[in-house]
Amino acid sequence: MKSTLLSLSLFITILFLACSCGKPSCHDEMLAILKTVNKMEYGAGNQFSTKAKLSYMDSLLLVPHSIPSQISYCKYLKANILLELGQEEAAIKILENIVREENTYKADVLWKDLALAYLRLGERSNCISNHASESCILPIKGLGVHHDSSGSRKAIRIYEKILALTPNDLESRWLLNIAYMTLGEYPEKVPNEFFIPNMEGDTTIKVNAFQDVAADLKLDVRNMAGGSIVDDFDNDGYLDIVLSGWSLEDEMHYFKNNADGTFSDLTSKSDLKGLTGGLNCMQADYNNDGYLDILVLRGAWKGENGREPNSLLKNNGDGTFTDVTIKAGMLSFHPTQAATWNDFNNDGWLDLFIGNESPSQSFMTRHPCELYINNQDGTFSEMAKRAHCDIVGYVKGVTSGDYDNDGRKDIFISTMDGNRKLLKNIKGKGNEIQFEDVSHQAGIDKQHGKSFPTWFWDYNNDGWLDIFVCDYTFDKSLSYYEAAEKLNIPAGNADKMILYRNNHDGTFTNVAPEAGLTTNVFAMGSNFGDIDNDGYLDMYLGSGNPKYQSLIPNKMFKNLGGEKFAEVTSSARVGHLQKGHAVSFADMDNDGDQDIYIEMGGAYIGDAYQNSFFLNPGQGNNNWICINLEGAESNRSAIGTRVKLTFKENGKTRSVYRDVNSGGSFGSSPLRREIGIGTATLIDEIEIHWHGSGKVEIFKNVKPNQFIKIVEGDHRIETINLKKLNWVLPDKLCGPLAFSNRK
Repeated sequence: MKSTLLSLSLFITILFLACSCGKPSCHDEMLAILKTVNKMEYGAGNQFSTKAKLSYMDSLLLVPHSIPSQISYCKYLKANILLELGQEEAAIKILENIVREENTYKADVLWKDLALAYLRLGERSNCISNHASESCILPIKGLGVHHDSSGSRKAIRIYEKILALTPNDLESRWLLNIAYMTLGEYPEKVPNEFFIPNMEGDTTIKVNAFQDVAADLKLDVRNMAGGSIVDDFDNDGYLDIVLSGWSLEDEMHYFKNNADGTFSDLTSKSDLKGLTGGLNCMQADYNNDGYLDILVLRGAWKGENGREPNSLLKNNGDGTFTDVTIKAGMLSFHPTQAATWNDFNNDGWLDLFIGNESPSQSFMTRHPCELYINNQDGTFSEMAKRAHCDIVGYVKGVTSGDYDNDGRKDIFISTMDGNRKLLKNIKGKGNEIQFEDVSHQAGIDKQHGKSFPTWFWDYNNDGWLDIFVCDYTFDKSLSYYEAAEKLNIPAGNADKMILYRNNHDGTFTNVAPEAGLTTNVFAMGSNFGDIDNDGYLDMYLGSGNPKYQSLIPNKMFKNLGGEKFAEVTSSARVGHLQKGHAVSFADMDNDGDQDIYIEMGGAYIGDAYQNSFFLNPGQGNNNWICINLEGAESNRSAIGTRVKLTFKENGKTRSVYRDVNSGGSFGSSPLRREIGIGTATLIDEIEIHWHGSGKVEIFKNVKPNQFIKIVEGDHRIETINLKKLNWVLPDKLCGPLAFSNRK
């Protein structure tokens, strides 16, 4: 009842603010709404509101208790809350005091939490306070090895005592091996009976190591989980970065690429100040004015406390953004982080589908998915129910694409309910669209289990879109599963990744086992790109969950000719142990290969961590082309348009297919198409199927290794002259150094 009253009060307050829009501006009204929501979330039963939980626990400790174990339990809970706040030393002091007491709360749990607290303390004093480019990257070595060894040393002593009593505790065993690795003592000094092999990586496929240069470029924003967009927001040809943070106290960030090897933080000048929150964000030119706008998605994971508004931020073309959510008719209050832009009715204007979260345990609260159809005047009309796509479920990922090549964009939905939905776009009356649930007919409903990130892609270049979705089903800490996999111990999590191959007849087959995708991942933020320009799409998956015990690496998989995938995490040096959220693949320095920007950090203040910018050093001598498409009759940002490149490689003709979109369901890559063509020295044909108008244009005999622009209906290729950027990085020993990728 209390939660219901709070929700009603919140609704009334926000309704009053929204109705007053225009008295200064809709932008200012959104700032006021966000402040109001943030205040009302505090103390309203929000499990992620650590400050409120701490106040509540302190109040309980002031109440007289007759049973000592109750006092110990409350102190124990306070210690864990302090860990969530990043106050490890205070948490350790409480836990150690409880240990010394005669009546303790669950000694086995207590000791494990104390060991974890020491491990976290070591992480804070080394990886956060003295952050280096190799910090927290598995296998930990070089600059990642801890200078201050005290935290890990104490954790090791406790974990070894725990394992002596409970040798089957795989979680503690995994964390013990990690602790030894932080000291540079893995594998030599790990006791044989507790040793976990192959933590350094055992893949037979190698790639050149990426380098994290985020700190050197001042792009290492440290906040909680959030979204990332890499794209050109000021139309100068160079890729900028926009970030959002999950907490309503986390500011957005806008970094302008200065085209000289540096970035400038223009957050305040861009009017993004005060637009807080947003676990995910994505870009699109919703009003066809030639400038990319931003959608910010809020409220994910918070249940009824996640009734936060999304934001549609209009790019004004002068370096500033204005929140036009209310004016556009898009103000709603549903927890979400998942959406997809596409032209669902083929009218040349982008529409928006949003997947909302309705917790499965809630029988009273429904947060149906939303479909906003573009009215072509800066406003939208919500038509999900009318279009039969008002799905109710715990939606965590959505993606759109034309899986049956009929010219209409369909929708795939990934949920935490154990169900997945494929919605076929069918022609309705007049210009209206309708969707039909074809999950059963398509064979999508054969696998069951919670799932998270997803996307449409043509991983095998056969001209038909396939679907990737990552399983997110677990009942133990993720460290347990990671240890079990290394030790070849069955853990009961069958579907780790799912790769639905398109059968060209409206059905799909899960070929993940045959493709070698049988590794534990538990992905959250994820995306795909082509790291070596061989023309086949690879992927980088950010992993984790809110629990601190779940200390597992993010993972990279290389596509082997559209038939199999090989994990290359270790050799690529991208196995970050911090929780991985939004991922963006992009050629940030215009050298022809794709780099990776990833938002790091968790759901608690104490789990905030620096973001990473992994610079690709080059993976050989494959060639590439970068195509910037601009729609005329089709939507201006060309989302949904399909590109087909045909070329000869080693005497054989083959084709590569790409759709224009921002990639996966959690993290946004640029809309320009960065396409590898292997060793081919000439592109025989570029074929463009413009989505919306349905027009097809063909360009022949195009030279590779250049940036080009094609405007719909212009029938010509414009060469774009972009400088290859040499990043200005400080050399730790020799002062400033201009660094470029080694080829």
